[in-house]
Amino acid sequence: MLGGMDRGAGRYAPSPTGRLHLGNLRTALLAWCFARSRGAPFLVRIEDLDEQRSRREYEATALADLAALGIDWDGEVVRQSERRDRHRDAFERLRADGRLYRCWCSRAEIREAVAAPHGPHAAYPGTCRRLSERERAQRERSGRPCAWRFDAGAVGVSFDDAVAGSQGAVVDDFVVWREGPRGAQTAAYNLAVVVDDADQGVGEVVRGDDLLETTPRQIALGEALAVPIPRYAHVPLVLWGEGRRLAKRRPPAGVPATLPERLARGERIEALVGWMASSAGLVPPGTELDARELLARFSPARLRREPALLDAGDAGLSRPPRTPRR
Repeated sequence: MLGGMDRGAGRYAPSPTGRLHLGNLRTALLAWCFARSRGAPFLVRIEDLDEQRSRREYEATALADLAALGIDWDGEVVRQSERRDRHRDAFERLRADGRLYRCWCSRAEIREAVAAPHGPHAAYPGTCRRLSERERAQRERSGRPCAWRFDAGAVGVSFDDAVAGSQGAVVDDFVVWREGPRGAQTAAYNLAVVVDDADQGVGEVVRGDDLLETTPRQIALGEALAVPIPRYAHVPLVLWGEGRRLAKRRPPAGVPATLPERLARGERIEALVGWMASSAGLVPPGTELDARELLARFSPARLRREPALLDAGDAGLSRPPRTPRR
C-alpha cells in the first residue's frame, strides 16, 4: 500500500493531456471537500498511461492550478505510468483465474455487431469469446492489434451513488489490457484505476458523471480482484454553449475556460471558487470565498444533480442548459 493511507482516502486523478478547465477544477474542489469534510486523507494521482497525449508540462500546470485554488493533498503525487508492474500483476492474476480472453475486434466492428448504435461505449457483444481454436489461431497470425477482455459473465451490478442515487447495470466484457506493435503492452483505464485506488487506500471516488456508466465495470473488476470497493459520488459536469462538454484537448473558442484565462480577466480566486460552489448548489450566486471557507460550509446533501453552464461573458451561471448534450 502506498503511503499507509487509510481506506477512507479521497483522491483527484487528472490526465495530463491538456490544461485543466473550470469543470475539471470544480470536480477537484468538490472531491477535496468530500474528503476533508470527513477528516480523510486527500491524494493526487496523475493518470498518464496515454504516452502519446500525456505531457509533463500539463502535469505541472495541473498541480499549480490545484494549489492556486487552495486544494492541498497528502503525500507525494503518484504517476500511473510508474505503476505498470502492479497493473501487470493484476492482469496476470485475472488471466490465471480464467477471467480474460483475447479480442481482435475494432471499435467499428463492435458498433456494427450490435443491434443498434450506442456511441463510443457500445456494449461488447462477446464476438471473440465465442471464437473456435482455429479462428483464434487465424487472428493471432494476422498481426492485428490484440486486447484482453474481462469475461464479466453478464453480471448485474448495483450501487448507491452519493450524488446520482441508486444505479445499476449489466456489465459487458470490457478491455483491461492492450497489446500493441513491437511488443508494447499497457493496462487499460479500468484495470489501472481499480488497482491504483486499492493500493492507495482510496475509499471514496468523486468524479464527473461522464464516468458514471463505467463504474459497474470497475466494481465487477474490483470484486474479481478481491479488493475493497470504494464509495462513489459522480458530480454533474460544467457545459458551455448549448450544452456542449468542456474538453482539455478541444477548448471552446472564445470561452475563457482555464484558470489563467479567468485570472487574466482580473477575476479573483475567491470569485472563481464562489462560482464553482454556487454552480454546484452549495452557496448563493455571487458569493466569494476561498477553499477553506467553502469547506466549512460544505454539505453533500445540497449538491445539485443538474449540469452547470459556463457562459463566454462571465464566470458562468449556476443553471442547467436547456438542451444538454453529453
